[in-house]
Amino acid sequence: MTRLTRISMYLMTLLSAVLASAAIPAYAETPEEKGYAIFAEAERRNEGFGDNQGDMLMILKNKRESTSQREMKIQALEGAKGEGDKTLMVFLSPKDQKGTALLTYQHDERDDDQWLYLPALKRVKKIASSKKSGPFMGSEFSFEDIGGQALEEYTYKYLRDEQYEGQDCFVVESFPKDKNSGYTKVVTWIDKQHYRTLKADFFDRKNSHLKTLVARNFNLYLEKFWRPAELEMVNLQTGRSTVLQQNNLAFKTGLTEADFNKNSLQRAK
Repeated sequence: MTRLTRISMYLMTLLSAVLASAAIPAYAETPEEKGYAIFAEAERRNEGFGDNQGDMLMILKNKRESTSQREMKIQALEGAKGEGDKTLMVFLSPKDQKGTALLTYQHDERDDDQWLYLPALKRVKKIASSKKSGPFMGSEFSFEDIGGQALEEYTYKYLRDEQYEGQDCFVVESFPKDKNSGYTKVVTWIDKQHYRTLKADFFDRKNSHLKTLVARNFNLYLEKFWRPAELEMVNLQTGRSTVLQQNNLAFKTGLTEADFNKNSLQRAK
């Protein structure tokens, strides 16, 4: 499950429905076991979405509050058991970026595969693992953020219970296993009622607080799947931020594997 799938489709996912706190398995006794159990149940509870697609507006803001906008369409396809999801993001505007597309194959046991199509060059470029911590199209989201967080790619540690925005939450640390990750850890606030990720703090390779992600205005789809209408990623070290606003999200639209291959990058419009 990509972070955009989980948190915007994550960012797409990293933000989906899971069980209430009573449903955490009784064996989750240590902080590490409990942290893993929370994320594992979140993963399980998002199973069955099939596919989805919608529109997205990206708003980039610099530290002087000046903004620019980019329109995109997004598509996601649920992977078979033991396989990761596939996502496709295509830029519709501005004119100089129209047709730029990012295809992501998430993998449970190895690095995700990502390909970027650049229409000006008329070629598909594979994103190297060592480059995935870099910014995606000048935003505060990295390629790693877009690629997502497969359960087995991280280790976990439950920290505490805490209120955030008036909601009771679990606070859990996750630690990437990938040596090329741009992060040492991510601290996530997950609400106990619906298990939506409400907030996440990202720490850089020096273990300094780099970015904060906040999810807002959740909607419920198919009586099961929670998705935020807005995501804001704030870079605390530069003062820049990026907002993703999602609209017209629809599930089970009939997307197939053929919509998520490298050829689909070049024909996406």
